[in-house]
Amino acid sequence: MPSADMTMYEHINELRVRIFHIAISIAIITIFCLSFGLKPLNDSLLFYPVPDPIHNIAVQLTSYMSDTLLPPEVKLIQTAPGQAFFAQIYVGMLIGVLGSMPIIIKEIFGFISPAFERKFNKSLIVTIILPTIALFISGIILSYVLVIPFTLGFLYNYGQAIGVETFFNVNDFISFVLQFFLGFGIAFQLPIIMYAISLTGMIDVNFWKKNFRYAVIILVVFGAIITPDGSGITMWFIAGPMIALYLLGIVFIQRREKNRMRMENIT
Repeated sequence: MPSADMTMYEHINELRVRIFHIAISIAIITIFCLSFGLKPLNDSLLFYPVPDPIHNIAVQLTSYMSDTLLPPEVKLIQTAPGQAFFAQIYVGMLIGVLGSMPIIIKEIFGFISPAFERKFNKSLIVTIILPTIALFISGIILSYVLVIPFTLGFLYNYGQAIGVETFFNVNDFISFVLQFFLGFGIAFQLPIIMYAISLTGMIDVNFWKKNFRYAVIILVVFGAIITPDGSGITMWFIAGPMIALYLLGIVFIQRREKNRMRMENIT
């Protein structure tokens, strides 16, 4: 764990090692997803991996997303050799990032922990890692179940209105989906970021309360930026939950500060 007494070179070296750990984890999971496919065990809901670079996990997930996210009339195409191959690499890397989330969060908080008021213990690490993963996955689920289907259907209606056939390049489709996954996953980290900043002792709960109106404006603008359609509706799918998460962050920070004051009064 880095220390406040470390030199700049030692901090950089510490960061390099932690990034290396994250990269290795993502690479291992990505290579696995590109090398193995999943087959059902005796026609059950249980699956086991088998070597299959062609019908691998990334391809299976891409096919599933195509079937569940695209309107029935829209077909995926590739307009140049290799597009489908690179698309499955992107999907494999997404799975690698998701599978490496515990390591990513552990390494990030392990590096920045000296800036906090008190050292992390195992229980505090668990209370931060688990909510971070849960919020990231919740953002992806919300985008997958609600936002992406609505946006694709909304944009498809424009083409249908003028009677054109709609085809979706596989690379564009994967990029479109990953944009929402990462955007929502990161956006849902807002209360964790607020809580982590409060642990440094630089900002208290009053700061977050006083700047709520400005935060709402920033969150709405952020929602408009990461959503590609101009309906003005889709952006609220991300701005609305982020505003709620901002308020949730205030609640947790306020509770933490009350507990800290109570402990100080006892001692």
